[in-house]
Amino acid sequence: MKRLLAAVALIALGTQALAADLLDTVKARGSLNVALEGTYPPFNFKDKKGELTGFEVELSRALAQKLGVKAQFTTGEWSGLLAGLQAGKFDVVINQVGDNAKRREVFDFSIPYTYSSAQLIVRRDEKRVFKSLEDLKGKKLGLGLGTNYAEFAKSVSGIDVKTYPGAPEYLQDLAQGRLDAALNDSLMIPFAIKQSRLPVKAGAPVGEVVTSAIPFAKGNPKFKAAIDQALKTLIADGSFKKLSLKWFGTDISKAPTAR
Repeated sequence: MKRLLAAVALIALGTQALAADLLDTVKARGSLNVALEGTYPPFNFKDKKGELTGFEVELSRALAQKLGVKAQFTTGEWSGLLAGLQAGKFDVVINQVGDNAKRREVFDFSIPYTYSSAQLIVRRDEKRVFKSLEDLKGKKLGLGLGTNYAEFAKSVSGIDVKTYPGAPEYLQDLAQGRLDAALNDSLMIPFAIKQSRLPVKAGAPVGEVVTSAIPFAKGNPKFKAAIDQALKTLIADGSFKKLSLKWFGTDISKAPTAR
């Protein structure tokens, strides 16, 4: 009988441990275990000294501080991040994860923290007005090879779509007049323009606005409330905007607009 009671007690303790909210686990551990690629500038990457930096690295540290813990990072290929999260290898993935319906079947998400859309890039002295892809019929549009935007651009007949290895190449052709416009994600454009040092600028947003948020295991209401409140506080006190301006030159907690 004593052995039976002891076994029941152990099972009860195990059940309580499994039922513990992620917030309690994080606080007891003293760290928020964050997974990201570490190769995705300006969101997260390694500097010349080999140390992790970028917008999402700094955001992770700020969020962990709000929770009263420190951020600990795990880097890996994008293809394995969500699988690792599902396997319980880390607490959250902070790596521009779109909070779509399919992923919500598996994970819970924080409130959105970035907003983006497809956006045009034009020459700094461009006098023509391109407000949509329809305005580019009969024009040359450059974009990165293998990106989601190739299919999007080709959905409008009449656009001469040119693909390039990356932003440096198509921005160079744009600046030299070999393209009428280019297309990229609105969050990447300020960084790409800054890196290029070419006379180009962000044009009009031309796609639907999409949001990114922080995924974590389902069934952790206390953690969700805490991470949402931490994000809201960082946005309300100006900390989020300060980080946004540092890395992107604009406040990415709001829907993109032409600049």
